[in-house]
Amino acid sequence: MDLPIIDLAIFFLYMLLIIGFGISFSFRKRTAEDYTLGGGRLPAWAIGMSIFATFVSSISFLALPGNAYMGNWNGFVFSLSIPLAAIVAVKYFVPLYRKLQSESAYYYLEQRFGPWAGTYASVCYLLTQLARMGAIMYLLALPMNALLGWSIPLIIVVTGISVIVYASLGGFEAVVWTDAIQGIILIGGALASLLVIMFSMPEGPGQVFTIASEANKFSLGSFDFDFTTSTFWLLLIYGLFINLQNFGIDQNYVQRYLSARTQKEAEKSTWLGSLLYVPVSLLFFFIGTALFAYYQAQPELLPADLQSAGDKVFPYFIVTGLPTGLTGLLIASIFAAGMSTVSTSINSSGTVILSDFYKKFFNRTPNQKESMQVLRNASFAMGGSSIFVALALNGVTSALDAWWALSSVFSGGVLGLFLLGVISKRAKSVHAAIGVVVGVLVILWLSLSPVFFTSDGWLAFKSPFHANLTIILSTTAIFCVGFGLSALLQGKNSKA
Repeated sequence: MDLPIIDLAIFFLYMLLIIGFGISFSFRKRTAEDYTLGGGRLPAWAIGMSIFATFVSSISFLALPGNAYMGNWNGFVFSLSIPLAAIVAVKYFVPLYRKLQSESAYYYLEQRFGPWAGTYASVCYLLTQLARMGAIMYLLALPMNALLGWSIPLIIVVTGISVIVYASLGGFEAVVWTDAIQGIILIGGALASLLVIMFSMPEGPGQVFTIASEANKFSLGSFDFDFTTSTFWLLLIYGLFINLQNFGIDQNYVQRYLSARTQKEAEKSTWLGSLLYVPVSLLFFFIGTALFAYYQAQPELLPADLQSAGDKVFPYFIVTGLPTGLTGLLIASIFAAGMSTVSTSINSSGTVILSDFYKKFFNRTPNQKESMQVLRNASFAMGGSSIFVALALNGVTSALDAWWALSSVFSGGVLGLFLLGVISKRAKSVHAAIGVVVGVLVILWLSLSPVFFTSDGWLAFKSPFHANLTIILSTTAIFCVGFGLSALLQGKNSKA
């Protein structure tokens, strides 16, 4: 479709400015610590906005409205768990990592249980980041496909390379400062979009609430204790586990704890980034609900082939329902959301590869030049690999559901390993290793049995649980098995 010149100008100007701003950091003389932690001199508000921008990606900007459009506010329950996880983070995780002073989130596990534990956690983290970046790049391509008719694979490749360039060259400072800018832009874009939808209703803004209420769109889901479907309780527990994992063992967040000047500023930034996401995610769900009401009141405005394509409804509205100028701003906002998260994942993945693989298996004491080369090469490699993941996701029904399922599997129950190390002082490496083996078996059963076993004869081997329970049950299995073995064997040794 033809896009007004002013919208194209706004979008491309934003892209050029943000990429140029990110690359500008590469001209500064920096050490490897500057590249990975910003030299520990970044202000709390910028780090907090960066944490927020890491939470808010194109998964939030497009998939949350798409989820609300197709269903209700059940997915918002995930956000309600964030304040609970933030309390734990500020009290326990931030002080722990500030004390350890290692740029790797998995240094603690290596010290506690041995090199295998750190390597296992690092591999799980890298797989999770590939899945996340792939989902985000795919969602970035949807509005441009609707706007210009370019093929989704082409858009994925072009935008992926753009983010890789400034994230790989600019380092952590470029990531944080561009995150801060992009966080402000995406909030403004989302608010502007909602206002246009509300005041474009034939009978006024109140009609949104009338239509949405009649369709039960504001429901948070069933409150039954049923863990085979996406109930309120399932998503609340799932969200708590995912967010404890984010704050506790996710390299993206740990690097931000360490980049603040003091522990107090690290705690402030954690509160700012986490609590800001809750109302903003609510804004995204409300946009999806408002879109539902908008197209219910004016069904002739939405093509039939898009009525069941939730992730594509918001991009379609952006290019057909917004006034000139705002369309360019919204497209820039979507790219702001996606680019900030992808750039964060690229930088943190490079840090993990240097700390947990290169220094461990190749050269324990690389010089500054060698470290910088490894960081940049690793960042380019992870970013490039994520482009192939995005291409593989092309055509999925719901990018949000795909991301949640993949993140549950690739998490590897590492949170259980971390909690075992922190809570149980008696747990040894062998207890943790057996727990991890059991946890991996639980993951394989939960994720593969629905594919290979049907209800025709092999029902006993098929998991009846919802896919989001994978992280919960694998985490619980690792912790309980490791804790139980340490207590049991300790008791036998005491009697002997």
